[in-house]
Amino acid sequence: MYVADSRGTPEAEARSAKRPGPRSRAAAIAPTVVALGTVSLITDVSSEMVTAVLPLYLVTGLGLTPLGFGLLDGVYNGFSALVRLVGGHLADRGGGRHKTVAAVGYGLSALCKPALLAVHSLPLIGAVLAADRTGKGLRTAPRDALISLSTAPEARGRAFGVHRAMDTTGALLGPLAAFLILRQAADGYNAVFTVSFCVAAVGVLVLLLFVPGRALAPSAPSASAEGDGGAAPVPSLRAALALLRRRDVRRLTMCALLLGLATVSDAFVYLLLQHRLGVPDRWFALLPLGTAATFLTLAVPLGRLADRLGRWRVFLGGHLALLAAYGLLLAHGPVYAVLVLHGAFYAATDGVLMAAASGAVPPELRASGLAIVQTGQAAARFAASIAFGAAWTAWGDRTALVTAAVALAVCAATATGLRPEATT
Repeated sequence: MYVADSRGTPEAEARSAKRPGPRSRAAAIAPTVVALGTVSLITDVSSEMVTAVLPLYLVTGLGLTPLGFGLLDGVYNGFSALVRLVGGHLADRGGGRHKTVAAVGYGLSALCKPALLAVHSLPLIGAVLAADRTGKGLRTAPRDALISLSTAPEARGRAFGVHRAMDTTGALLGPLAAFLILRQAADGYNAVFTVSFCVAAVGVLVLLLFVPGRALAPSAPSASAEGDGGAAPVPSLRAALALLRRRDVRRLTMCALLLGLATVSDAFVYLLLQHRLGVPDRWFALLPLGTAATFLTLAVPLGRLADRLGRWRVFLGGHLALLAAYGLLLAHGPVYAVLVLHGAFYAATDGVLMAAASGAVPPELRASGLAIVQTGQAAARFAASIAFGAAWTAWGDRTALVTAAVALAVCAATATGLRPEATT
């Protein structure tokens, strides 16, 4: 597409961001980051419309037990782990096919929205959610690679913060749209799924028109790691897995996996708020707004703070905020305080982790390297969701939450001793 290609390559944008001058501050956020942020904003409106009503639809509407919901939630949040490495590898091949792979992922997720209208059993719903998360798994690493490749290393925390803030604007608007549709439409759930598909289609169109098609300029220099010379690795699955031999990549992946094992999924946090604090059903779809509003407010400031003070400190600080949220849930604390801490957790960890990982892998394997870290985290959250659902069913919500809080404290203490050098 002419519109996309005329914007230049992300590599050229990254070089431009390093040039001094009166416009250097504005240039630090490349057009590619803004374009991808717009795509994520639109797509998240679509996704969060479904996410906001899905727990209530499945548990109240279809009568699933917490264990049954935990299985579906694990699929929804963790199935992408199975395809992230494939998506990263396909994106890195042939000099960078990041946009193409991302477009396939966004398109697949969009097609899954109307499919929810036709399925009503646990196996079929699980299959649709698995396909939706396959799309997410395909697109996430190529998208984050495009962001990192178009941004100077010293500004990556801010760039990911800007992208996540735009993404979270969509997460803020999605539940609000679902809430309004449920109040106005006679067949509320079907209306939500239909509108969600239409919005997702617009996001795919914006991606095709406005995001550059190449991740690296043909003459871009190769490096074995950030700031490190040497022969450029040839993109392959073997080369991607070999990145785990790097100490920083290995430790980042281990930490993401450990902390993911003790992370209660968003849907369970909202169900706990409803169950423990008595939030009425009619307000349930608005609970993600509190998380999203805090995420939106703090994403850029915490990204800048991570660039200045160290990404690892901010990343661990985010998990301490999550631990505090668990404590408030156990103590029947205010709903707004739990949501603020929940949003602060995401603002301090989501983009910050990708900014840290970007400095540990070479440009030629950027998507594959980010996918490795994301895979460890997604696989752990898949297991955590199933385990938490089973614990809630067997022991009750309080015991399950106490177990998760203790596990998070232990995992955070362990991760403190695995501090990778590339995160500073």
